[in-house]
Amino acid sequence: MRRVAAGARQDAADAIAVEEPLEIRIGFPDAPAAGPSRSLLVTMRTPGDDEVLARGFLFAEGLVQEADDVLGFVTGDPAEGRGNVLQVNLPWALQERFAGAGRAFYTTSACGVCGKASLEALRARARYAVADDELRVPPSVVLGLPAALAARQPAFAATGGLHAAALFTPGGVILDTREDVGRHNALDKLIGAALRDGRLPLAGLGIVVSGRASFELVEKARMAGCPLLVAVGAPSSLAVEAAWDCGMTLAGFLRGGRFNIYAAPARITDTLLQDG
Repeated sequence: MRRVAAGARQDAADAIAVEEPLEIRIGFPDAPAAGPSRSLLVTMRTPGDDEVLARGFLFAEGLVQEADDVLGFVTGDPAEGRGNVLQVNLPWALQERFAGAGRAFYTTSACGVCGKASLEALRARARYAVADDELRVPPSVVLGLPAALAARQPAFAATGGLHAAALFTPGGVILDTREDVGRHNALDKLIGAALRDGRLPLAGLGIVVSGRASFELVEKARMAGCPLLVAVGAPSSLAVEAAWDCGMTLAGFLRGGRFNIYAAPARITDTLLQDG
């Protein structure tokens, strides 16, 4: 790398965030007749936590619902001699869910699976209701989330090139953090780990993400039963609509000692706040 600063240039080493493709395949080892695995998804991601990434993606799509739905994983493709392939083995009883999907996915690190979803489809898939969740979080906790998140982002500190998603308590304690070059992948990893660990639904907890709040991030948080999503960046109009639709609290533009609440504001409460 060549660095240019203050009118001078010099060659130097730099840490760069890794971005590589991952193909997720689906296999049914207990099928009546053995057959090849099915290619479901190609995503650009930061290597690591691939198994929880796959779990989280499949859960957010409504294709798996319990930790026990996943029988195991096979890494790589021995037949073709290449890596960056992860096969998720599932019970044959679930194959109808994938036949109904009738599609393959392609995602990028920037936008996830763009334009595929609708509010109606989200309502049909969601297992957990969030509207009646009694979570309450003071503004001071929300304002402290960026610093708490940064303290749990070693890869971002080294590269400056990764998004993060973290699970936090009403008191602001970070329970888990996942990083990835794609913000949707970071959230899939977080939710996939929660599914694996038996933590779903995420009732009474919040999620904070380092980037903007897209519809897909609201969709994934809703599927996980999380009543509060906080974004460092801006929300999209459809994200706000989706949050109101399910009763999820959505906050954004969390920076410089301030933030905006775009949906279901009652969960962020403080007797010291004044209208102005």
